[in-house]
Amino acid sequence: MPAARDARQGLEHGTRRTTAVKAAGPRPRYERRAADDRRQALIEATIASLRRHGHEGLSVRRIAAEAGVSIGLINHHFPNKNALIAESYRRFSRQLSEGFAAAVMREPTEPRARLRAFFEANFSRPNLDPKVLTAWIVFWGLFRQSPEMRKVRDEVGRGYGELLHTLLADFMRANEGRGIEIRLAEIGLTALLDGLWLESCLDPKNFRPAEAVALCEAWVDRMAWGAAPSVPCGPVGIRNKGP
Repeated sequence: MPAARDARQGLEHGTRRTTAVKAAGPRPRYERRAADDRRQALIEATIASLRRHGHEGLSVRRIAAEAGVSIGLINHHFPNKNALIAESYRRFSRQLSEGFAAAVMREPTEPRARLRAFFEANFSRPNLDPKVLTAWIVFWGLFRQSPEMRKVRDEVGRGYGELLHTLLADFMRANEGRGIEIRLAEIGLTALLDGLWLESCLDPKNFRPAEAVALCEAWVDRMAWGAAPSVPCGPVGIRNKGP
């Protein structure tokens, strides 16, 4: 019937118009979620590429191959390679820092136990994985030339430093450590942790992780007992000169 046919055609025409209007609106939430997932996948692929290939893993071609995507997709999600590397560094550092914090939170509130948990997390996997050192070496080499990397370093390093500062302050307070400047103790302990970690990654047979933990605990104990020499110090960044 002509009337029915006209009505059906009008309905179909209206449906097409409605579909077109919907397509022109905001992207559905699942599409935005998919875009975020692709971005995170590219970051994880960059970390994997650096762990696997070192400096050669910085190649956009290698990163795309690791992620199983085209180079164009990387350019779509990141303005340049430096931005992708900086975000990968942020993610890489946070994963390790979150592991340290989680280890501390699993312990009771006793300051020594929490500090020991922090040390043990530093000298266990994934932090002792040689491939982690490979990635760190690449990131370290980019700090001087990349403003993006320096900005991220300041952000993520602040969280690690605040955690260590809190653990040290709680330990010194519980053990009546007097005359200890926590800022300097934090700097010294960080240097000890970094040095032992680097030595362990380069030569795992040199000492056991438990020995590294014991060394750190002994260092902190001597600081709490006042056995560490006082450090004459002028304003930050200025070394005092002798006569």
